[in-house]
Amino acid sequence: MHKKVKVSKGLDIKLKGKPAEQLGQAPRSKMYAVRPVEFYGINPRLMVKPGDHVDVGDPIFYHKYNDRIKFTSPVSGTIEDIVRGERRKILKILIKPDTEDQYKKFEVKDPKKASREEILDVLLESGLFPVIKQRPYDVIAKPEDEPKAIFISAYDSAPLGVNYDFILSDKLKDFQTGIEALKKLTSGKIYLIVDNNSASKLENTEGVEVIKAEGPHPAGNPSIHIEKFEPIAKGDRIWVVNPVHVAQIGNLFNTGTYNPQKIIALAGSMVKTPQYFLITPGADLSDFLKEYLKEGEARIISGNVLTGANITDDPYLNFYDNEVTAIPLGKKSRFLGWMPFLAENRKSFYRFNILPINKELDLDANLYGEERAFVMTDEFDSVMPMDIYPVHLLKAALLGDVEKMEALGILEVAPEDFALVDYISSSKLDAQYIIRKGLDIMQVEMES
Repeated sequence: MHKKVKVSKGLDIKLKGKPAEQLGQAPRSKMYAVRPVEFYGINPRLMVKPGDHVDVGDPIFYHKYNDRIKFTSPVSGTIEDIVRGERRKILKILIKPDTEDQYKKFEVKDPKKASREEILDVLLESGLFPVIKQRPYDVIAKPEDEPKAIFISAYDSAPLGVNYDFILSDKLKDFQTGIEALKKLTSGKIYLIVDNNSASKLENTEGVEVIKAEGPHPAGNPSIHIEKFEPIAKGDRIWVVNPVHVAQIGNLFNTGTYNPQKIIALAGSMVKTPQYFLITPGADLSDFLKEYLKEGEARIISGNVLTGANITDDPYLNFYDNEVTAIPLGKKSRFLGWMPFLAENRKSFYRFNILPINKELDLDANLYGEERAFVMTDEFDSVMPMDIYPVHLLKAALLGDVEKMEALGILEVAPEDFALVDYISSSKLDAQYIIRKGLDIMQVEMES
């Protein structure tokens, strides 16, 4: 019997540019980038230098404070450059690809017969272990920890979210093998979250507890379901893995090679024909996007419009993302722009406008205002289905008050859970950034 969760609080934002379920092949990029900044909390130590040749799966750098956690090359090619910023911070490692990829071979065993340490060794050596995130703190997990449970969300409820059934339609065998590998890493349950309103082939996966989620965004966020089924107590660890990465783990154990290629969605109102493409993370998207974007200034986002990263000026596909979104930049100002009911294409959460509820909108990246005073209201509660007080938690995080943050539930959340708070906030404060900094403070205090 499947478990069911119905979310009542939240907000669905219907945008133009939903990707059609058809698959294209993205051209091989002229350059690929591995960016340590994408792996939050990692202090990189390089293992390569310009001129070195690497195969797919060869290590590029490792974590200074845990040298078992390695980050590997997504393509085979030559290290073109190490780009550094202030204080010689490593911004990205550029790789000029070979004509065809060569893959490093890993010695793997049947996950059902392998020990926990053997599975961890393969994941760590191949560079796939960083796909496992940990709650609390929303950072890369520690291999020495044993999680209380593992959550996999195959329900992307965000605006223009991807369809994991389409992405993984020919990866079901790999997905099942990935589950077998993850089962060895925990003595607890593995939860698989799917959309209650559509049949999913992933429901037939063995060894998982299926949760059928229903309701507006953020119904698919793992935090909602962690709070309900495996609430985090002090000292607990919950691991979260994206279903695409589960299939990559399975492919590693089925073939002995790390294949980072994946299907992503190219979505948004600035895309001529929104659809899915097979591509390698780290690819330079410049030439690719020229062919598929409409004329005009666009904001290019690696990820979805609520939580993704702005890559307009540095268009490399991020490691974790399964989507690239393009929306109008929205640089032009409008007379009386603060009055939402005058907008032709904006949806006001406060119902000042007269747009039809189900109309697909062509929203842009304009903030329509600047940061203002943080006023105490109940506006955030209406889009926060978790049992927390978002305004009080944000204020405690701004103050860096460890005791209050813990009491108010910061260990149960991730920055993505505050994405809708950012969308409806009249103060224009960056709630996701505030929660991220609060989690950093908590991690330092509780692990020091």
